Formats: sequence, C-alpha cells, structure tokens
Amino acid sequence: MTDAPLKLFNSLTRSLEVFEPVHAGEARVYTCGPTVYNYPHIGNMRAYVFADVLGRTLTWKGLKLTHVINITDVGHLTDDADAGEDKMEKMAAEKAQSIWDIAEHYKQAYWADVRALNIRQPAQWTVATDYVPQMIEFAKGIADKHCYELESGLYFDVASVADYGRLARANTEEGEGRIEAVEGKRNAADFAIWRKTPAGETRQMEWDSPWGKGAPGWHLECSVMSGEVLGFPFDIHTGGIDHREIHHPNEIAQNQAHCCTNGLDDPKNSGARIWMHNNFLVERSGKMSKSSGEFLRLQLLIDKGYHPLAYRLMCLQAHYRSELEFSWEGLGAALTRLKRMVMAVEQLKLRHAELGSASMADLVAEPAEGWTLKQVQGDDWGKLQGALDKFDAAMADDLNTAVALTALDDVLAAKKVDPDKKAVLAAAIGAVLGLNLFNLTRADLRIRPKAASITEEEIEAALDRRKEARAAKDFAASDAIRDELSEQGVEVMDGDPLGWEWKLA
Repeated sequence: MTDAPLKLFNSLTRSLEVFEPVHAGEARVYTCGPTVYNYPHIGNMRAYVFADVLGRTLTWKGLKLTHVINITDVGHLTDDADAGEDKMEKMAAEKAQSIWDIAEHYKQAYWADVRALNIRQPAQWTVATDYVPQMIEFAKGIADKHCYELESGLYFDVASVADYGRLARANTEEGEGRIEAVEGKRNAADFAIWRKTPAGETRQMEWDSPWGKGAPGWHLECSVMSGEVLGFPFDIHTGGIDHREIHHPNEIAQNQAHCCTNGLDDPKNSGARIWMHNNFLVERSGKMSKSSGEFLRLQLLIDKGYHPLAYRLMCLQAHYRSELEFSWEGLGAALTRLKRMVMAVEQLKLRHAELGSASMADLVAEPAEGWTLKQVQGDDWGKLQGALDKFDAAMADDLNTAVALTALDDVLAAKKVDPDKKAVLAAAIGAVLGLNLFNLTRADLRIRPKAASITEEEIEAALDRRKEARAAKDFAASDAIRDELSEQGVEVMDGDPLGWEWKLA
C-alpha cells in the first residue's frame, strides 16, 4: 500500500504544504483554548474536534504527538479586537462570585464537553495564570525595541516587525475599525501587552509589573505558553478562523520580536511552521452567540436526545475549512448514520462470537498512543485494501474527513471478508476519526430527552402489548397504543430499517 504524504493547508502561506516536522519524528501542536467565563457553544467545540482529528492523524502517520491546549482564565477582553472589559472579571461581577470560582466552574464544563466528544487529552493543559511571571519576563525582553508605555499600559508597536498582518491578508486600514481606539497609540493596530489596573480600581486578578499593577494582554498569553512548553519554532498552531484576523497576527508579531527574527517569507519566523484554522459553524437563528441567552451548547443537544458523537460526526462530514451550517435535521441525519455504523459493528461482534475467536475487545483495543498506519501495514487486507488506501489518502489530503468517512462505510459494508480483519480495520479507522465505535451500543445512542416523562421500561412494555395486538390482528388496539405513545412524545417507527423501533421526539 502507499503511505500518502501528509499535506496541510497553511493559513500563513495560503497553500497546501507537505508536513515536515521541525523535530524528526515528533509533531508539536498548540491549540488556542477557551476563555473560561461561560459555557462553550457547539461552534467553539468544532475547533477542538478539528484539532483532535489533526492530532490523531499525526499519530496515524507515525509521529510522536506533543499537543498543548491553553486555558485562558485572565486577560481576554470582550472581543478579539483588544477592547472592552475583561470577560472573566465581567462574569465574576455579574454572578457575584470569585473570579477563581468562575474559572474553575467553566473549565470543568469545557472539560466535560471534551470528554463527551471523545477528544483526546493533550500532552499538557496550560493555564494562563500559572504563567504570569513568564509573561512579565517575555514582555520585559521585547519592551525596549518593540513596545511603548501609555497611561493604560504597555503597547506593542506593530510597525517594529516585518510583515505585520500577513496572516490575516488584510491591510491595516480595513482592520482598524475592530481595534480599540486609545489616545496616544502610534498605530491603530497596536495592541496591549500589559494592561494597568485603572487608578482607584481593584481587579480580582492583578499582578505587580514594571509597568504597574495589572494583568497581561490576551495575545501575550499564547505566545508565552506556546514558546515555554513547545519551544520556538514549533510545528503547528491551530484555532478558529476568527483568530486569524487579529489574535494570531498579534501572537506572530510578539513571537517575531521575542525570537529576533525577520519577515514572514520564512514561516518559522512566526513561531510556528504552519498555522491552521477551522471555519465557522453557523446557525441561521443566531443562537451560536453566547449573547443570545440560551445559546447552543453540547448539553442542549444531549437534553434533546442526541448523542454527542452525532455532533462530532456532523463536524466530520464537512471539511474543517468549510463553513458548516447547523440544523436539527442535519444532526438527526448524522445520528442515523452513527446508528448504522454501530449496528454494523454489533453484527461484526456477533459474527466474531460465532467463530469462537479470541476476545473482540483485545482484537480491536486501541494502542496506548493511538492507531498508526504502520501497525496495519503488511497485513493482507484483500478486498479491504482499497478502503484502507482511500482512508489514508483522504486524511493525508488536508484532513478530508468527509471522504475518509466513506472509506469507513466501505469497510463496514464489505461482504465475504475475514470478519476479524474487518473489525481491526474498522476499529483503526474509527479511532482516527474519534468515533469510538467499538465502545458504543444501541442503548448508548438512545438518549431520553430531558423533557420526556415516560420511562424506557414503559415504552418497551407498551410496544410489547402493541406487538401482541398486531399478532392478534387487533389493529384498533395497536393504533390506540401507538396514539397513546405519540401523546407522550414517543414516535413509533414501524418498519424502521435500522431496527430502532421507537424514538423520543
């Protein structure tokens, strides 16, 4: 079989590039994590599904993965344009709680979503408040040549580095409207490295610095944490496409200043060799914004009866660089597709048991570091070889998960093949996509909506009575039971090809 070279789209160069690690055999990846002032919405979580698939693919290609995701618990203002109140301080004031308690609560909520979406744990979570001394030292190191002080804090002079804003591909004038207007700034795009606490005010999170008591700028945090843990230059920096316009160009400028590097014709001068961005998840009613009140978060999907991996599958059905529209119909279709996959795996388990082979769990167990192409190379895959090649080529083509899913479908649908080989290949491909198929059951996917009052036992008992009525050709009784269930939100699915029989609406 062929081992397709991994090609990734670099937002900095706007081109597909063959991935060549900075350190032989290792991939070092940094992902912009959440600001833990509120629950993440499902659009936020698309970024972490994308980063997880990237990490799993790097593992598949035989690279040792060192992945870092940060937790911003200080300094992120109310928009990416370096303006407004600190989100953490604002939420703490609204909730009348300690800012530390706010950070801990929403950090745990984010981590719960990470687990629910089967996102692998990174090598390290970096928490911003743990790195404030390093941020101050970083700022001191670049202040003389690249920064200036105003009454409100220390500001970075974007004219002091070459190619500022190249990542965004926007000229300075177009971006000025989103940048905070501060009297005395040399350039409209200049941004805060350190924000002084205003006279007469006290922040819950503030530190002493050479520029006065205050807090670090949001952009500074990621430069410091990525450089401290991964070293400059590292391989890949990921984030949502919204970061591409201001936050990441500002990170790059700081990295250039810190490393004493030149322009961005050489991408490694940016601090990372490759910058990757996932596109937006859009929802036409506007409920993707946290300002909308009951915004779309993962728990809402679960409360409505959808397994969280149906949302992961929905994300995988589109390319990460494509805008993805959320709809309940689309989520329902993804859940149906996931059910078909789980049913196919259950049939494989039954066939395996009939053959009296060794434990299925042992056969498909994921290796500690994740499945790699090397682990499945060399086997005689027979009819399955084409699907394996198709999958590897799709993932190597800038993480084309939509095509990769069809390769998984091909494996699960294959006839007259060794069931154990089929199981191993399905497990490997499913694991790279993060679908956890061999640990899911039909019962797992039948989630009772929060609003439903009827129990599953009551539903099953009613369906048993209905089957008896139908067997006795008492169709009036059968219809009456169906209508009773319908009134309680249960849709009876006669003739359902998936064999699910019912679902709670």
